[in-house]
Order: sequence, then C-alpha cells, then structure tokens
Amino acid sequence: MATIAVISTGGKQYIVKDGSVLKVEKLPGASGDKINFDQVLLVGDEGGEIKIGAPFVSGASVDGAIIEQGRSKKVSVIKFKRKVRYKREHGHRQEYTKIKIEKISR
Repeated sequence: MATIAVISTGGKQYIVKDGSVLKVEKLPGASGDKINFDQVLLVGDEGGEIKIGAPFVSGASVDGAIIEQGRSKKVSVIKFKRKVRYKREHGHRQEYTKIKIEKISR
C-alpha cells in the first residue's frame, strides 16, 4: 500500500505520495538540494491506519528533492472604472519550486 501524507508549506496544504511531483511557493535552495518537511498534518496508508496530528503528527517527516526553481505564467491584474477614464493594468509572475517527494516517514 502506498503511504500518503498532508504537509503544510507556504501557507497551503498539499496531499503527497511517494514519488509525487508538486509545485509549491518558492523555497530556498538550488536544483538537486534535499528538503525536509516537518509540518505533517496527517500520515496514513491508503485504506489502512491513519494518524492525525493536533496540529502536527509528532515524529513524522517528508523528505524530497528540489527539481527546479521557476516562475509561473504572467497573470494580468486590471482595474477599470467606466465613464471616468480610469484604467490601471499590472502584471505578476509568481515564483515556485518544483519538488519530488522521495520518502514519507512516520
């Protein structure tokens, strides 16, 4: 059975499995660096035993490796008010870190 976990990073929560790849808010480090998540909210087997933390599961951690650092596609932010000739346009590119989960330990 595959082990699953819920981790918290960058103010968001992610469901992860062994070998899964995910994009998270930018974390310090370069490609190939190892990273450890100790804020694990839930650990369990699919269809088996589940441990839920209050708020974190003690002794649980998720190990991963940074695949790449990058920036997302541009998001346009437009403010517009009709009849008063008001228009403001602003762009934003969010930085991210792509991570591959290697090991989930209880």
